[in-house]
Amino acid sequence: MVLRISRSRGAVALGFFAFSLLFVVAFINLYVFYAGKKHIIAPEQLQGRQAAVVLGAYVSPDGQLCDMLVDRVKTAVELYREKKVQKLLFTGDHGRLHYDEVNHMRRYAEALGVPREDIFLDHAGFDTYDSMYRARHIFQVESAVVVTQEFHLPRALYIARALGLNAVGVAADKYRYIGVEQYYLREIPARVKAFVNVSTGAKPRFLGEVIPITGDARATHDQKD
Repeated sequence: MVLRISRSRGAVALGFFAFSLLFVVAFINLYVFYAGKKHIIAPEQLQGRQAAVVLGAYVSPDGQLCDMLVDRVKTAVELYREKKVQKLLFTGDHGRLHYDEVNHMRRYAEALGVPREDIFLDHAGFDTYDSMYRARHIFQVESAVVVTQEFHLPRALYIARALGLNAVGVAADKYRYIGVEQYYLREIPARVKAFVNVSTGAKPRFLGEVIPITGDARATHDQKD
């Protein structure tokens, strides 16, 4: 009898813990989502900003940008051509010798006509939090438009604005991507991580010397091609 009661209490406690955890995760997700979503605008609404901060994504071993990344760079270049941004800041993973997101993004933008001196590279944008932190504190960006897909924008904007960056977002979705549903699901734990990082004042993996976005972007280039 005592054993039954003990097991019953244990099951109730476990159920309460699980319910509480789900409630916290749901609350954080809603908070982060709506805090960022309200700052998403249409391209025609955008007024002059210092920079378009373009978040990196997968690049194949032969240097091909994935479909999402192609659309992010294209969208940013369109804003640059329309003189809605002064500079482009490409931020992504270049922490390994044989994996480089940012230089391939740069080459793509150069092929679309953007001059090298206006394309800044952040080689240590290993995740969204690092990218936003470094945009504000290393590149000293004060006003920005964040360019990525719609599923990603609320979290990116929540982080950016929490870190003191005056940011709005423009969605780079030019069509519906295969398997995009998985990215929406991945946002659930990612928003919780973002909330924790912001709440604890986490620092990115790498910082380094200040490189003002108002200067010549070629100071951030590690390759001459």
